[in-house]
Amino acid sequence: MTTPPHPPEHPSAETRTRDAADGTARADDRPDRADASHLLRWRRAVLGLRPRMLAAFVATAAVSALATSALTYQAATGSTLDLTQDTALDELRRRVDVLAPALPFPPTQAELDRLALRLSGTGGFRDWHVLARYGAAHSEWTAAVTVPAALQDTVGSGHGAFQRFTADGHSWLAVGVPVTHTAHTTAGPAATASTAARAGDLSGLTVYALLPLDREQEATSTLLAAATGAGAFAAVLAAGLALLATRQVLRPVRALGDAAQALAQGRLDTRLAVSGHDELAQLSKTFNHTARTLQGTIEELRAVESQGRRFAADVSHELRTPLAAMAAVTDILDEDAEHLPADTATALRMISNETGRLTRLVNDLIEISRMDAGAAPLRTEDVDAAEAVRATLDLRGWSDRVELDLPAALPVRLDARRFDVIVANLAGNALRHGRPPVRLSLTTRGPRPESDLVLTVTDRGPGIPPAELPHLFDRFYKADRARTRSEGSGLGLAIAQENARLHGGFIEAANAPGSGAVFTLVLPRGPLTKDAP
Repeated sequence: MTTPPHPPEHPSAETRTRDAADGTARADDRPDRADASHLLRWRRAVLGLRPRMLAAFVATAAVSALATSALTYQAATGSTLDLTQDTALDELRRRVDVLAPALPFPPTQAELDRLALRLSGTGGFRDWHVLARYGAAHSEWTAAVTVPAALQDTVGSGHGAFQRFTADGHSWLAVGVPVTHTAHTTAGPAATASTAARAGDLSGLTVYALLPLDREQEATSTLLAAATGAGAFAAVLAAGLALLATRQVLRPVRALGDAAQALAQGRLDTRLAVSGHDELAQLSKTFNHTARTLQGTIEELRAVESQGRRFAADVSHELRTPLAAMAAVTDILDEDAEHLPADTATALRMISNETGRLTRLVNDLIEISRMDAGAAPLRTEDVDAAEAVRATLDLRGWSDRVELDLPAALPVRLDARRFDVIVANLAGNALRHGRPPVRLSLTTRGPRPESDLVLTVTDRGPGIPPAELPHLFDRFYKADRARTRSEGSGLGLAIAQENARLHGGFIEAANAPGSGAVFTLVLPRGPLTKDAP
């Protein structure tokens, strides 16, 4: 959670003008930014940390519950069936051991029926069906299913056995035991049930019992339903725990993201509330330390920059008066230069030129200082832009050096003086550093009343090195490093850009497809105070 930031400091003039210049672009980009914002929110909702952690928790719980349920179901089912088949086999053997010794051999059909009936009667194991077989004869069989042939072969070979099978949509358990001779009595050989016997001891009598496994099937189905319900409950519980855990984890992460965004927007006093001693608390402490250090560094840089600008403004104002006096003296001396010796006249002209250059530099510095201080007023009025361009070129004697492509009239609302400075800088820059022909065109872009004025200045010079393009409008920057001393102050394009921003426009620099440089000025035409085309 971030602490409430203090109100931001007043932005500099450069920031205000830059914001004004970007206003139109930001307005045009609002639909795209809104779409991008919706897309970002959708991605966070689907692919963010919260849904991923939630999915991981639920998946882990579901897999664990499924595995536990499957193992429990398998173990319980196996245990239940094993108990049932062992109990049935033991019960059948016990009953045969009780009834078989009294059975005469070879038994008749009636005796086989009586044995099967007594094994199936009271005391029998659940509701099973018993079949007694001796050779080809067997007791009466009324059940809907028959004893599997494989089980009959196994039991007939002298081994007690069981077999589970499915018939008529129900699960069945069949058990069988062979009856063997154990001793001879006066009535004949005695018999007993056996799990395994030698072939010579077999009496030929086998007994089978079939019982349905519906109870066991129902029990296992109930167990499976309970395990499934437990798994579903575990998944829901895991989802709840995941939501709680992600909330506890993501709350400081989200606060950190908001604080970082606030810091990026210039609110350097943004801090995080630190609680606890875990890794997130340590991260919050590190962020606060970083923000505090960054705030101190930026404030120090701002103070140094402010001192530098104040120093430049103070020096410029202090130099303005003596320079005005020097300029007046050099103007008077220039009038008498032709009557002075050649060396003296040359030195005088050099002093006059340097004085003029220094005067222009001081005036530019004062203008930049006013813009930085936010004291550069914008006095707009209805102006014919085409006529203003012609007047700028005529005033400086460039009309015959610049090819014009201007409309007959182009009414706009702007500051005429600042527009003159912009045009003079762009045209003069092309004439000094480019090659003829230098062309200047003026047109509009977009429908009224949101249309823009577009002024383009092109030349056929060598163009601008790509590495220099981003720095052309920096203060005191000169693309030609060898041109350390020239008639320019290095502030012309910077002042032109600031004047364009004051109008809510901008200047762009680029290279023409063939050769030469292209400077494009874009200004909003503004609302006119009188009807105009």
